[in-house]
Amino acid sequence: MADHFDVLIIGAGMSGIGAAWRLQQLRPGTSYAILESRDDLGGTWDLFRYPGVRSDSDMFTLSYPFRPWRGEQSMASGESILSYLRDTAVEGGILPHIRFGTRAVAANWDGSRWTVETEKGTLTCNFLYACAGYYNYEAGYQPDFPGLGDFAGRLVHPQFWPEDLDTTGKRVVVIGSGATAVTLVPALAATAEHVTMLQRSPTYLTVLPDRDAFADQARKRLPPGLAHKVVRTKNVLVTQGFYQLARRRPDRVKSLLRRLALHFLDDPAYFAEHFTPSYEPWDQRLCVVPRGDLFKAINDGNASVATATIDRFVPEGIRLTGGRVLEADVVVSATGLDLLAVGGMTLTVKGLKIEPGHSMTYRGLMLGGVPNFAFCIGYTNASWTLRADLSHRYVAKLLGYLAKHGYTWAVPNEAAGERRPLLDLSSGYVQRALDKFPAQGTTDPWRVRQNYLIDVVRTPRADVTRDMTFGRGSTYFGPPQEDSSSASGASNASPAACRSAPAASTAPGETR
Repeated sequence: MADHFDVLIIGAGMSGIGAAWRLQQLRPGTSYAILESRDDLGGTWDLFRYPGVRSDSDMFTLSYPFRPWRGEQSMASGESILSYLRDTAVEGGILPHIRFGTRAVAANWDGSRWTVETEKGTLTCNFLYACAGYYNYEAGYQPDFPGLGDFAGRLVHPQFWPEDLDTTGKRVVVIGSGATAVTLVPALAATAEHVTMLQRSPTYLTVLPDRDAFADQARKRLPPGLAHKVVRTKNVLVTQGFYQLARRRPDRVKSLLRRLALHFLDDPAYFAEHFTPSYEPWDQRLCVVPRGDLFKAINDGNASVATATIDRFVPEGIRLTGGRVLEADVVVSATGLDLLAVGGMTLTVKGLKIEPGHSMTYRGLMLGGVPNFAFCIGYTNASWTLRADLSHRYVAKLLGYLAKHGYTWAVPNEAAGERRPLLDLSSGYVQRALDKFPAQGTTDPWRVRQNYLIDVVRTPRADVTRDMTFGRGSTYFGPPQEDSSSASGASNASPAACRSAPAASTAPGETR
């Protein structure tokens, strides 16, 4: 007989551990397990091990509100973040609930519960919560570069950094201009002969200190919990204010970013050539340069930037479209990530395959027409955890409502109207994956705001019954059998095809 739980959480990264903590805190007595495909917890912070890997959000908003960040660095290293997550799992008694090496492959709603197929067997649950983020851990985005087979050096992708790779004294080219490239270049430049960041187009960079002076003073004068709340509030206000300024007064923000950069890079012409994007600030996520380290490396001559397109790889390196050859012993392809919805798990409702890309998201965490299912996704303009924690608390509230009123399932009603992308960035890795993710609507509760200051007030007070259907027992039937396009196997459809219908022996679903 398959093990059964009230809640199954998919993923033991930052989201999954936070979800378990909130579940224990807000719904004590709830049975749960966390399914983690890897052999350790940490998610992104266990996967990425390239030199210099760090957060690009401050740790006072990236860390959990219920467990204050006590580290010295505001922009923390990947290793210290992973240690923080491990300590949180131990302190919260979460570790025994994690089933490592257990990948959730598929989940089917049979009318009253989920049956989850894993590589190690079958489990069942009343509620399924996908906290696997949206990175494909099995593969990063890798363009098919012409002539790659001719290259005599070594090509690596930062998502799979080789343990035996030593770039000391070597010529390195890092392809890309995003957060990974901006982190890698100064880290490698400390020991390499020279590092070149090869970018097709520039990215907006913002210089920030790696320590928060305000936080240091607050922690000296206030109790740890209160200090954390004060610093967290300050950082939320600053980051949200900066985002709004960027959207409303982009020229002012461009000028500010330029002044910050030129404090470390003594070459205005070089800045104009390589760090002046064609888009507006926050059309793509800003990349953080702690202490101006990238600009310092360039100023010191240990690193440089080439803004150009690749013609082809040649034995000695990379030939650019204009004919220039960048000689390299090692090329790092920091060309982006491949995104997956709900961790790549296949969802079916009564045998009907659910395509997340055909769905509409309810409150940014459920899918229209899919019962007892939620997924966790963070903000694009602020720390992931800010939104994730609101989602965890909402799921706990919904579970409480079900228990209080004797319902066994809840499903967001079918949504209609204009569809907009869930992720509102023009970055290549986002645009390549838009069809994999559910859309958002233009009105509540189908609209997904990128504004924590509004969400932190509204989400905890949100009416869980709005645009929802509730029921008991096996009353959620899903799609009629005659709608199936195939006699064998699951058909493909939008959740909008699903229906609620009464069964002869149970009460009908109740719409609110």
